[in-house]
Amino acid sequence: VSDAIEQFLAANAGDIKGRVLEMGDPAYIRKFGRGVTQEDVLNYVEGNPNATIVADLTDAPHIPDNTFDCIIITQTLQMIFEVDLAIATLHRILKPGGVVLCTSHGMTRVARREGVDDWGEYWHFTTQSKRRLFRAVFPRDHVQVSTVGNIFTCICNLHGLGAAEIDQSELDSHDPNFEMLVLVRA
Repeated sequence: VSDAIEQFLAANAGDIKGRVLEMGDPAYIRKFGRGVTQEDVLNYVEGNPNATIVADLTDAPHIPDNTFDCIIITQTLQMIFEVDLAIATLHRILKPGGVVLCTSHGMTRVARREGVDDWGEYWHFTTQSKRRLFRAVFPRDHVQVSTVGNIFTCICNLHGLGAAEIDQSELDSHDPNFEMLVLVRA
């Protein structure tokens, strides 16, 4: 999964510029950013030394409108129950002409559980659901949704195998019926 995320971000590296927001830590900003003038890190709870902003994306009026040129949100939306509100906030805090680069699981095991982890995991997305969610707030022709995966990579992911354990030709094969990872550029 991480290889596919990095390929997606590398393919869109030209969008990672200006003032950029990333969830949790600035690793992808630093790896793929081109002309970043300010990096910000959002964390849901206090205590993350990387965080410049502590906020709940479903209700963050303290983050000003039109603030970021790019927002990188990888493997996060599935952990937010009110995902539609979070996407609306992403749109609100993005500058006009800015870009959100978003990845989420499609077919996968449940990774977080309420009462066991700090937060739960509520959604697994498809191209159809991501397209509808993002088009509800972003202009229709500014939402590009793609997927990565095939039956073999989905099975490997369910078994916890990493990309290094799988032949590259298997990783490169794509079957739209088996969406292991759903990618959005909005």
